[in-house]
Order: sequence, then structure tokens, then C-alpha cells
Amino acid sequence: MRKQKPGKRPNWGLHLALLPMAITAIVGYLATLLWSIFISFTSSKMFPNTNLVGFDQYHKLFASERWQLSLQNLALFAVVGISLCMVLGFLLAVFIDQKIRSESIFRSIFLYPYAMSFVVTGLVWQWMLNPEMGIQSAVRRLGFESFQLDWIVTQDKVMYCIILAAVWQASGLVMAILLAGLRGIDEEIWKAARLDGIPTWRVYLNIVLPMIQGAVATAFILQAIGAIKVYDAVNSMTRGGPGLASEVPAKFILDHLFQRGSIALASAASVVMLLTVVALLVPYYYINKHQAAQKNAKA
Repeated sequence: MRKQKPGKRPNWGLHLALLPMAITAIVGYLATLLWSIFISFTSSKMFPNTNLVGFDQYHKLFASERWQLSLQNLALFAVVGISLCMVLGFLLAVFIDQKIRSESIFRSIFLYPYAMSFVVTGLVWQWMLNPEMGIQSAVRRLGFESFQLDWIVTQDKVMYCIILAAVWQASGLVMAILLAGLRGIDEEIWKAARLDGIPTWRVYLNIVLPMIQGAVATAFILQAIGAIKVYDAVNSMTRGGPGLASEVPAKFILDHLFQRGSIALASAASVVMLLTVVALLVPYYYINKHQAAQKNAKA
């Protein structure tokens, strides 16, 4: 009878150490996810029940004007905010990539906002944009009585204040990701472009950006997921107001879950947001898989 090799024996100590993490993943994530999906098909109000009502909660959700408004605000936040973050982050990365003096200081300054909590960021911007205490008040005290900056209390402009705070905080992260991609560009490509007399902006646009598309995709996906779950900035800056002007899906879900006692409707909304995140992650997965296949083919 052949003896089992020592290396083939199960490492029970390792399995035991990983057991709490496995239980947490199964119970804390998978079980709660399945529970939320189940509840979204019931008539649960304050407390969960098992009375199945099919897609009624989803019909009610998409018929809600408040939900539709939150989706419109989310679309505005995502399109404008992510576009500004990507452009500003790329320009900052190009600036840092010029091997300027005191690079580490500039890099720390640009990354510093990302290290701050979104709640703190929102409170700081809420104070600065407050017409009675912030920038408007300071400028008027200087003698410019007609100066007006009251977007945060104006219904059709309040979302742009939240976008401004989000761009200020997240651009540093985009810069760090894209800078890592730029530092991976072969110096010979730059030398060849200079010999051919190609303008620098065309090198970045036509050569560099396609070469760092993986970093660009990573930055974009992270920003998109951050946009979908935006809540802290809205709650700390405007609490969804004035009125419901800055309502977003995450706030809609939490309000219906803890204040309005409509667990099933909140669960239906959370499932819709989960599917949105999955729809973003699937293309990202295939982009990474395609890039890995290309690298293996070149190797």
C-alpha cells in the first residue's frame, strides 16, 4: 500500500483559519443577497413576510416619481462627474509624468482629497457653498454685493454642487491609476515620436491612451461603481434637498428601508442597483481577460 506524501495531506489548520472568512462570505454576502431578492418579490412592509406578489414591487418602483428623479440625478452625476474626473485625472497624471521637481509633494496634494471621508468632504463643500456662510458671503463682505453663488439651495443646480465635491475628491485616484499606466510606456516610443515630429498631444491621444486602455477602464469602472452607490456626499451636503432635488437611488433605498417601513420596495430598488453594477463589471471582466490573452500571445 502506497503511503500518502506529506505534501498531499490536507492542511486542516489552514482550512480552520479560513473557516470564519468562508462563513462570513456565505452568510454575510450570499445569504443576504438571496434574502433581499426574495423579499423584493413579497408584500413586506415594516417587517418581512413570505406573501409573494410577483413583480408588483418592481412595477411600483418604476412608477414612483421619486425613483425616476433619483435615476435622472444618478445619470447626471455619472455622466458629468465621471467625464470630469477622467479628464482632470488624466491631465494631472500627464503633469506628474513630466518628471517635475517635487513630484512626491504634488502627488500627495492631488491624492489628499481621496484620503478624506466623503462625509467630511461633503460637509466642507456644504459650508463653502452655503450662501449665508461660505464663498458668497465672503465675496459680498469684500464689497461685491451682487455676487451670487447659491447653487446648493437651487433645485436645478444643486446636483452640480455634489458633482463638484465628488470630482474634487476622486480625481486624485484617477490620476494615480493613469500615472501607473503612463509610467509603463516604453521610453523608445517617445523617442520615435520625437524623431517623427509627432505633436505631443497626438502621441497621448493616438498612441498612449490606447496603450493604457486597461488603466483607463479600471479608473472608469471604479468611478462608475462609486457613482451608483453615492450617498455620503448627498446626505452630508443636502440630505436630498432642496425638496427632493438631489435624491439618488442609495438615499431612496435607505429612506424606504429605515424611515418609511417599506422593506420590499427598498429591496427591489437594491436589486436593480445590484444588476446595474453587475452590468458594469461584466464588460470589465472581459476587457481584462482579453488583455491577459493578448499579453500571453505576445510572450
